[in-house]
Amino acid sequence: MSVEPASSARPLSVPAPRSTAEPAPPAAPAPPVAPAVAPPPGGRAAWLAWSIGVSVYILAVIHRTSLGVAGLDAADRFAIGASALSTFSILQVLVYAAMQIPVGLLVDRFGPRRVLLLGVLLLSAGQLAFAFSSSFAPALASRAVLGCGDAMTFISVLRIAARWFPAAKNPFVAQLTGLAGMGGNLVTTVVLADALHREGWTPTFTAIALLGVAVFALVALFLREAPAGAPVSAVPGPAAPRPGVRRQVRQAWSEPGTRLGLWVHFTTQFPGNAFGLLWGLPYLVEAQGMSRTGAGGLLTLLVLANMSFGFVFGRVLSRTARARMPIVLTVIAATGLGWALVLAWPGGHPPAWLLIGIILVMGSNGPASLVGLDYARARNPVERLGTASGIVNMGGFIGTMITLFGIGVLLDALTPAGTGTYSADAFRWAFCWLYVPLAAGTLMILRLRRKVAERERDAAAAA
Repeated sequence: MSVEPASSARPLSVPAPRSTAEPAPPAAPAPPVAPAVAPPPGGRAAWLAWSIGVSVYILAVIHRTSLGVAGLDAADRFAIGASALSTFSILQVLVYAAMQIPVGLLVDRFGPRRVLLLGVLLLSAGQLAFAFSSSFAPALASRAVLGCGDAMTFISVLRIAARWFPAAKNPFVAQLTGLAGMGGNLVTTVVLADALHREGWTPTFTAIALLGVAVFALVALFLREAPAGAPVSAVPGPAAPRPGVRRQVRQAWSEPGTRLGLWVHFTTQFPGNAFGLLWGLPYLVEAQGMSRTGAGGLLTLLVLANMSFGFVFGRVLSRTARARMPIVLTVIAATGLGWALVLAWPGGHPPAWLLIGIILVMGSNGPASLVGLDYARARNPVERLGTASGIVNMGGFIGTMITLFGIGVLLDALTPAGTGTYSADAFRWAFCWLYVPLAAGTLMILRLRRKVAERERDAAAAA
């Protein structure tokens, strides 16, 4: 009997077992994907939006620096000394600095257009009250209101620029914003100083206050804070959750780039700011024996130098971010060395060429301070950019406040009671106070610079 090979044997037919598992549910639909947000377009529409926004900032700088050419007039009008006179600018700067984080939060939540409109109203109200003040206390309160309105302008313009211009162009636009603000300073030193002596206190400051009506109408009627089709809020989608205020501030502060930006702003801005806001004219007139016209010319040179450095720094920073720290450290070193030469000059009366030189060096202070905002912008997401910018923008004005107060106190301490003017020697020793915030800020920059570099290396290694 033959047997079939095992390989050819037929397998037994076994029925397939029934599956006891439940049928798989249908796949859930994929969540809708938010449409991609187009990059900022730039172009004419962007420059138009920026121009309207920056008109408010120019107006704010005119208001802010108006006391710089009216300091001696204010001392006579309110019968006050150097300490009390410095209180005007100190309070204005203190309010400005204290409002930076709240303003940043307002810009992040309600958009720059509304914040700019509120800022114009406060600027005009504060300046109008200052125009009619005849005693110290009401005038002081009016400068506080003005400082609050001033605080709402610069961050709002930067947010408009961030929505309208490509990221690579933002450093240049930020420098142009500062340059345009110096145009407002130029109006103060040239037009306002002349009007104050021709027309008097009340008519001059009233006219400045009424400029706000035209600027308010311009913003209300024509400003578009974002390109057509782009979401106005920083976070796309109407239901996007917003972080709490404390969490947003904490997240912005925890970023080392934000803190580095704050100390860059602090250290570079205050020397030129304190000189231009208050002590420049008294120093040049009373300590150096210059006429008001000559002193006004040097303050105008400070503004022009500021504008020139702003344009140069903007072009350099738009090409490479590596220039940030070299610019900052060079400006700090030049400012410290320049003032050392001026203050050490025998007799306290440096020659004209040296005064011109320190004015030109201080012209670099404002543009260098904007590098701090570049650090914050590069290391924070757009939804908290206003908050981070507000933190950074506090720095220079805190430094200015410390400097204004220190110089005023030292001038009074070094001047005999009843003396109507301050000597060159008193100014020389009082201005040595500049080196206290300059040294503290430089140390913090060097410390945080290493921390930012370490975080960048860690991020590159993780990638």
